[in-house]
Amino acid sequence: MEEIQAIDSIPLGQDILSMQNITKIYSNGFIANQDITFSVRKGDIHGLVGENGAGKTTLMKVLFGQEIPERGKILVAGREVQIKSPLQALAIGIGMVHQHFMLINSLSVAENMVLGTEPVQAGIFFDYKKAIALTQEISKKYDLPIDPEKKIKDISVGYKQRVEILKILLRGAKILLLDEPTAVLTPQETKELFTQLKSLKNNGYTIIFISHKLNEVKEICDRITVLRHGKTVGSANVSDVTEKDIARMMVGRNVILDINKKPAEAKKVVLSVRQLKYYDRYGSRILNDLSFDLRQGEILGIAGVEGNGQAEIGELISGLEAVQSGSISIDGNSIQNKSIRQIREMGVSLIHEDRMAYGVAKSASVLENIISERFYKREYQNRGLIRYKQVEKNTDDYIKEFNIKCDGPYSEVKTLSGGNIQKVVAAREFTSAPKVVLASHPTRGIDIGATELIRRKMVDLRDKLACGILLISADLNEILTVSDSIIVLYEGEITAYFPNAKDTDENILGEYMLGIKRQTPEEIGRVIHDRI
Repeated sequence: MEEIQAIDSIPLGQDILSMQNITKIYSNGFIANQDITFSVRKGDIHGLVGENGAGKTTLMKVLFGQEIPERGKILVAGREVQIKSPLQALAIGIGMVHQHFMLINSLSVAENMVLGTEPVQAGIFFDYKKAIALTQEISKKYDLPIDPEKKIKDISVGYKQRVEILKILLRGAKILLLDEPTAVLTPQETKELFTQLKSLKNNGYTIIFISHKLNEVKEICDRITVLRHGKTVGSANVSDVTEKDIARMMVGRNVILDINKKPAEAKKVVLSVRQLKYYDRYGSRILNDLSFDLRQGEILGIAGVEGNGQAEIGELISGLEAVQSGSISIDGNSIQNKSIRQIREMGVSLIHEDRMAYGVAKSASVLENIISERFYKREYQNRGLIRYKQVEKNTDDYIKEFNIKCDGPYSEVKTLSGGNIQKVVAAREFTSAPKVVLASHPTRGIDIGATELIRRKMVDLRDKLACGILLISADLNEILTVSDSIIVLYEGEITAYFPNAKDTDENILGEYMLGIKRQTPEEIGRVIHDRI
């Protein structure tokens, strides 16, 4: 409590937190943080930005006591502190909301709120009424309404995040660490979050905001610190820098944030989905009478809050899951009862949202991963033996074309960064002469440079090969920037179709994503095209 009182005594605008020469080296020799130094002023929302793997999350884990640094020191309210566990961090007044929420779905909001600090009656029994009262009290104090008796599984993602914030406020946190807090929120939920954060800021709370969404950093933050390759690049007032300035600091070069593409020249239907229904193993309906077409030379974006059936669409079309009801056809040919290889032979490529589980063999080489779906083809074999010279040449070409940073074709994939692993997946899938590419969250968790390359390659496939691309993404900026047309999913149904992506924006999409609005059946039906 002494440290929390010290935090309260610091005037607004003065340094409340300082991390000096923080170095974190993992047991395998990887240097996640190297001599990082930065400070945060009381009452500021301070953005911590950097590419994937720049060391942001590791640095926050050090501050929250989840990682112990090899050297460096942390000062809170001018006093050096030792933080060796999250409990110590909370005692000092530091709380963290992780990107993946730490809530138990089967418990109520109130039960989650007091988990680990449960009130008891008669010295033994859990006092549920007291837990409800504490939740209501903290909710009212910070004007963050929440139903204490609702199960976590029954509330929206935005409300789950609200519970996480209230949890750390209940434990006395004065400095809040938010790791990618808008990653799974709709635009409306993001606006609500920003209103909440500004209210906390106005009440003297200090917030460290980790994000890769530069427009949000510009909107909500007072200052930023940029990390690159585990080192501090610099800090600046947000008002003094543009998004392009921040991107340049992150990457070390100029970055093209927008995709310049000509209007789509959509041709015949290459993918047709009709009355698709899908139920999970528990009998819950995931997709309901889904019908749409994808044409050659078209990038069709699928927008929606995660968990509304997007993942299942990709898995059904690629053959990872069997079609239960309805039909899917490629170039007029049904995929019913076809194997994954047979569907790939029909011209379907897949970038799965979980690249480590479904996209690569981690212990295999770059070369082996790239030829894994084509090694049996005649151009790569001679009398049953793989033509390694040809394979090596092609792999070298792909490494250059996709700018894969590795030691060569035989580098193990597990030694590469997330962005370079995704480039390996893209190199394989984009060079397989596809008719249809299913790109599920293709730029999630990767750096700006890799994102720029993959988006540009998707547009190239559209223009040069007349490929049809189904883009599934939780990043609405990506959907709006890359897509030619957009459908919106809510609870496994199409709630809107926009033939021209330029005719909508994040706010409009958000209303359909939340089920607040729904187009007429005639408007939605435009997504089914007559064959040309």
